[in-house]
Amino acid sequence: MMKMLLGCSLCLLLLLSCLSELVESRTLSLQSCAVNVHTHELRKYYNDIRSNAIEGDSVIGVKLLDKSLINHLQDGQTCCFLRLVLRFYLERVFTNYASAQPQQQRCSSALANAFVRIRKDIHACHCHCVEDTQRKIDTLHAEFIKLDINQAAQKAVGELDTVLEWMESLGPITPA
Repeated sequence: MMKMLLGCSLCLLLLLSCLSELVESRTLSLQSCAVNVHTHELRKYYNDIRSNAIEGDSVIGVKLLDKSLINHLQDGQTCCFLRLVLRFYLERVFTNYASAQPQQQRCSSALANAFVRIRKDIHACHCHCVEDTQRKIDTLHAEFIKLDINQAAQKAVGELDTVLEWMESLGPITPA
């Protein structure tokens, strides 16, 4: 009887551990407000499409989203930059990214839906954008449109890791 109770307790602890991992979130501090992001969900879906996106990137030597764009943001521009990057991915990248594999298409759609939810929450923040931040996003758009639309979308999905790493650095993990 005691072994059975210990076994059930162990199973319950493992289940709770798995569930907490699934609802892990990060509260992003965006100067004017805070936004809750399920980083585990984003990472899961991105990891499912990452290798395909990188392998399909045939345009070597071109970088759309350089880490220096993110690392040199002016103070108070985190909210604006994130809002504009999400908009870029939703309007330009995910609408043009295609995979022949249905599972990868589903993961891409799930990522896009997660970005829509984050963007909706950010909309309530009333972010203020300065010219320098808009110029950085304009540079991203300019590099994107230099490429064939499908190649550009493929490259941008492959570089999404840069955005996710940056988002993960914006705030502590909190239980949802």
